[in-house]
Amino acid sequence: MKPGEIRKKAFTGMALAILLGAASPAKTQDAKTPYPTTMAPLEQYLMADRDAEIALARSAAPRSISGDAEVLVLGRRGYETAIKGKNGFVCIVGRSWEHGEADTDFWNPRVRAPFCLNATAARFYLPRLNKRTELALAGRSQAQVLDALRAGVTSGEFPPPEPGTLVFMMSKQGHINDRDGHWHPHLMFLYSKTDPAAWGANLDGSPVVAAESTLEQLITFMVPVRRWSDGSFDTPPSGQ
Repeated sequence: MKPGEIRKKAFTGMALAILLGAASPAKTQDAKTPYPTTMAPLEQYLMADRDAEIALARSAAPRSISGDAEVLVLGRRGYETAIKGKNGFVCIVGRSWEHGEADTDFWNPRVRAPFCLNATAARFYLPRLNKRTELALAGRSQAQVLDALRAGVTSGEFPPPEPGTLVFMMSKQGHINDRDGHWHPHLMFLYSKTDPAAWGANLDGSPVVAAESTLEQLITFMVPVRRWSDGSFDTPPSGQ
């Protein structure tokens, strides 16, 4: 895959949106796969097999990282700790309400997006995740969920990320949306105020992709990697 093609796919995929609420330019909905515009029954978002959710969450990063990580699973009242961690990392299977503004996948019950946060990322992201989840499970609308998040960012309830905020998204088993499936394995670095050009992002030949979320007041740097968390090579689908 050429760098420009990686960049194009990045902005049309949900990999950025699952953590940032970053809006992607391509919002065309596949008429054959209509997404709900309101929350589906809760059972459709839950995973009946707790062990399967733990394994899926851990698949976001190599076993050397996820094996000693804390693992959260989604319950009827929100995310809860299934396994205590030892290394500061936290692994989770994200759900659809982590999408951004105007995103047609916001209530897509098929979304299962595994990611592992380092300790710095966990301090930054978990309060935002818990707020989104609390409001979604309380029956709030997409607009209400995002308005609450925006208000929290503006008020300082949700502070900007500290330096060193790192996220692994290297799961071959995930489903980030119906269009892109599991997309490609990648790392994400989150910053609040910085110049993407200083990172060499979005430049011809550069593997670094940058996207800005006005909702979260964040810039995300995404770096695709060659292998999935299980060590197998990423093979781009035909035409990518």
